[in-house]
Amino acid sequence: MESVTAKIPARSHRQAMEWSLVLVSQGIECTIQQDPQGAVWELLVSSDDFPRARQSIDLYRAENRHWHWRQELFQPGLLFDWASLLWVVLVLVFYWLSRSRPGIESAGLMDTAALSRGQWWRLFTGMWLHADPAHLASNTSIGFVLLGLTLGRYGTGLGFLAVYLAGAGGNLLDWMLAPSPRHSLGASGLVMGGLGLLAAQSVFLWNHSPRARKLIITAFFAGIMLFVLFGLNPGSDLLAHGGGFVSGLVLAGVCAPFLKLRHQGKLNLIAGLAFALLIIIPWWLALTRAK
Repeated sequence: MESVTAKIPARSHRQAMEWSLVLVSQGIECTIQQDPQGAVWELLVSSDDFPRARQSIDLYRAENRHWHWRQELFQPGLLFDWASLLWVVLVLVFYWLSRSRPGIESAGLMDTAALSRGQWWRLFTGMWLHADPAHLASNTSIGFVLLGLTLGRYGTGLGFLAVYLAGAGGNLLDWMLAPSPRHSLGASGLVMGGLGLLAAQSVFLWNHSPRARKLIITAFFAGIMLFVLFGLNPGSDLLAHGGGFVSGLVLAGVCAPFLKLRHQGKLNLIAGLAFALLIIIPWWLALTRAK
């Protein structure tokens, strides 16, 4: 009586060869053939061995899935939001204004003594000012990339608002812990806030996959390494950088309930308007009330 065979399709001859070695190691005889149309390769096994053969291949694939360079993501489609160019343009405009009208810098820079007198708006206005072209180029080049990824993950309006609040959080920590009154300016805290938001985003995948823990640990330590690389430069404002990064981590948790709505126009419109108001109102106060 002729034995009945079952077929296991493979994507390529190489994969068929690889799987045949797996089956041989389990004592399962198999034959490799190409289908008549030449589209796929197949492994032929006896029908009695088919369940065990299928199980062996599935176990092999599960144990070796992490060796591939290209991996399936939990939420496919890493997005980059080019709206981060808007932030770069605004920073450039503020730099030009501060150079052409020197009073703008003194009115808007982060002054811990003035903040103690109630000038809260300096938490926000100081992020739009830069000391020189090198300072400006460093923040805009790194910020353009990190903000683009942050906006792609959290949504344009929500992402802008989150990184802006994280930058303000960095300035707030600078004011609280600074050993003496001092002046500072720059968007470094905001940029580090974006890094914190990106480092913490994978935490929300905890219950989505058994591989989430590995991704969370990898993303967090990658964020820490990038923070050390970009945020701990000699001569930089370490308190503002560290405060921005920690604020980004915290705000990632605040934004978590809204991630499913991040691509909705209404949410991004409201967050975008809040972001715009936090630019306009602090600068209006800075130019009309600061002394």
